[in-house]
Amino acid sequence: MKDTFSRRSFVQSGALFAAACAASNAIPSVAQPKQASGKSSPIHLGLASYTFRNFSRAQMIGFMKQLNITDLNTKDAKDHLPTNPEEEAKAIQDYTAANIKLHAAGAIYFPKDEDDDIRAKFDYCKRAGIGVIVAGDPTPATLPRVEKFVKEYDIRIAIHNHGPEDKLWPSPLEILKLIKNLDPRIGCCIDVGHTVRAGTDVVEAIHAVGPRLFNMHMKDLTDFKSRDSQVAVGKGIMPVREIFEALIATKYKGFVDLEYEIHGDDPMPGVIESFAYMRGVLTGLGYATNS
Repeated sequence: MKDTFSRRSFVQSGALFAAACAASNAIPSVAQPKQASGKSSPIHLGLASYTFRNFSRAQMIGFMKQLNITDLNTKDAKDHLPTNPEEEAKAIQDYTAANIKLHAAGAIYFPKDEDDDIRAKFDYCKRAGIGVIVAGDPTPATLPRVEKFVKEYDIRIAIHNHGPEDKLWPSPLEILKLIKNLDPRIGCCIDVGHTVRAGTDVVEAIHAVGPRLFNMHMKDLTDFKSRDSQVAVGKGIMPVREIFEALIATKYKGFVDLEYEIHGDDPMPGVIESFAYMRGVLTGLGYATNS
């Protein structure tokens, strides 16, 4: 990354930070923001490694240092967290050396209702010390078998909704209907973009899911009916402040992971803008942000 790019990007991030604070002041439906009190933010920002799917692990670690982000939701893309145990161990060493903590992995898919296949996914996460599996496609029929491994490994499953194209899990509300009587360690990963495209109010969904919310994928859209309208967080119409307030109200303890899916070959400008905006909103809510 060239120095000129870095300077330009961080100038942009400062502008977005100011814009986020201004946006917080402009919202009439909620209490006006306070001055940052020094109180640590209850919202923990992280990164979904899919954002840097076209970049190596070493490159992503370098980007995370620039972003001052140390918490990663990773997956087997490029060499981010390989499924091969020896290669996975090397990746874990690299993250540990860089002070990067792995809190979730996914999306991980469960196409087979078979013990060996499911156990391999849980072993993969156990080796990395990961406590949340973001699950892409477990069917209702496979959930009882998945539940057995949740109990054995004490690793939570967060089923990821994929919007109106997903016939099983378009929104978190469909997930909630089918897991409400299962082990409490089976819950949701709310993808805010897919949720709004499914016609679901994302703030209401956060309150509905409550203690079964284990992970969040954050993005922004300019049109809630178009998956192709994704932009940097703060440039669209996603109710970021209201989302954060709902997470605080429900005492959410997990991470809000930026999943920036556009500009795969040059994501950093949008990623920088997104984190600057989210940090600005949190500052507008009166919290100090160290990440």
